[in-house]
Amino acid sequence: MTALDLSSPVAVVGTGTMGQGIAQVALVAGHPVRLYDAAPGLARKAADTIGSRLDRLVEKERLTADERDAARSRLTPVDDLSGLAGCSLVVEAVVERLDVKQELLRALEDVVTDDCLLATNTSSLSVTSIGGALRVPGRFVGLHFFNPAPLLPLVEVVSGFATDVDAATRAYETARAWGKTPVACADTPGFIVNRVARPFYAEAFTVYEMQGADPATVDAVLRESGGFRMGAFELTDLIGQDVNESVTHSVWQAFFQDVRFRPSLAQRRLVESGRLGRKTGHGWYDHREGAERPEPHTADPAEPPAYVVAEGALGSVAELLDLIREAGIEVREAEEDEGTRLVLPSGGQLVLADGQLSAEFGDVVHFDLALDYRKATRIALSHAAHTSAATVAQATGLFQALGKKVSVIGDVPGMIVARTVARIIDLAVDAVAQGVATEEDVDTAMRLGVNYPLGPFEWSRRLGRGWAGALLDEMHEVDPCGRYAPSLALLRYACATDQREDTP
Repeated sequence: MTALDLSSPVAVVGTGTMGQGIAQVALVAGHPVRLYDAAPGLARKAADTIGSRLDRLVEKERLTADERDAARSRLTPVDDLSGLAGCSLVVEAVVERLDVKQELLRALEDVVTDDCLLATNTSSLSVTSIGGALRVPGRFVGLHFFNPAPLLPLVEVVSGFATDVDAATRAYETARAWGKTPVACADTPGFIVNRVARPFYAEAFTVYEMQGADPATVDAVLRESGGFRMGAFELTDLIGQDVNESVTHSVWQAFFQDVRFRPSLAQRRLVESGRLGRKTGHGWYDHREGAERPEPHTADPAEPPAYVVAEGALGSVAELLDLIREAGIEVREAEEDEGTRLVLPSGGQLVLADGQLSAEFGDVVHFDLALDYRKATRIALSHAAHTSAATVAQATGLFQALGKKVSVIGDVPGMIVARTVARIIDLAVDAVAQGVATEEDVDTAMRLGVNYPLGPFEWSRRLGRGWAGALLDEMHEVDPCGRYAPSLALLRYACATDQREDTP
């Protein structure tokens, strides 16, 4: 099954931001496009707006004037659904209400032929439920574009329970022909991106609720250590707190209030107060004109230790030893492999975040995971109240000697980056095990859909397939609420790898 022929008319119903964006994508790809909106005059207004955007593309030399004129000639606003007769694909982008979408699609079936592909751009509703109202549900598919549709490459092609393979393939190939990067997924709450991305927000909010760190510090650590383009607090301010919470709540309810997807009470209070982010001038941050952005907590300068003792291979953070040597600090190798940690002159230990509390040990400072310890500009440390001041100072000075800013946070199991990445990996592995998508498509979706520096499976290969499960096991021991219990799929994933490695 191939992509729709460019001569085939494409229709978009609903002319809000997403509808206009999808129409522009199809139009620039070369299709005749028809626009319909139930509100009188909105389709014509949307056509004018799209025309203005085409003008800007010409100004930016992304389209020629001839291409713009040809595209404009192919764009037709219609005043009645009957004007969509003869279309080969109709994409609905109307309000996120099941009854509204079902009513619209039933009306469309009276207009288009049975071989017309019908699609929904829903981000929160079940494709199966929407398609359940159709006379021919096999030709119905989800085409979830990301905003702004003309710019963002990802499209989730979602197969409902009744979607025919040919229909899903035709939608997939059409999206690819439009210059997009499609990923195939089964109909699951949140699809790929909104399902797997929940911990990015949830764990940041949890650290805040535990009074482990303020929003500015959490965001700085996620950016400067984790390699994420934006922190969770600033990103949800950009998205809109009401929108982000609504998606979280929808996924949580759809999974029968699974504790892994539990919404944040702190975010609920923010929404209740009307602080929705940039659009209202205030969210986690104050976005009003003249407001000062809070600075992340950064430790004062401290003296680096004269030496460190490396116990064990240090696994995924072994590169730190090279950085320490390059900084002129002596690295002594322990005679026996007693663990995977650095011992400071104070006698205290410096340990990679492992899901345990520093309070469980005598004199321990944990340091957070980094995407790349050489390139990271900030490192988070955590310690218990009884950790010696000398150990904290030496740990701080060590990372400062490596050119890093240091943020000291509360004694939070899994810290910030490590707990976030571990939970993202867990949900990704669980999704693949349930047949939602392939590993490759999950990685592609998370990199392109939400700009993650690595896909979950790329993270897992870098850190070791057993890393996430081990960290979550320890977090579950500390906080046995069920949220951090590794999924059965993650345990199988790690065990299968171990068995392959152990086979002669």
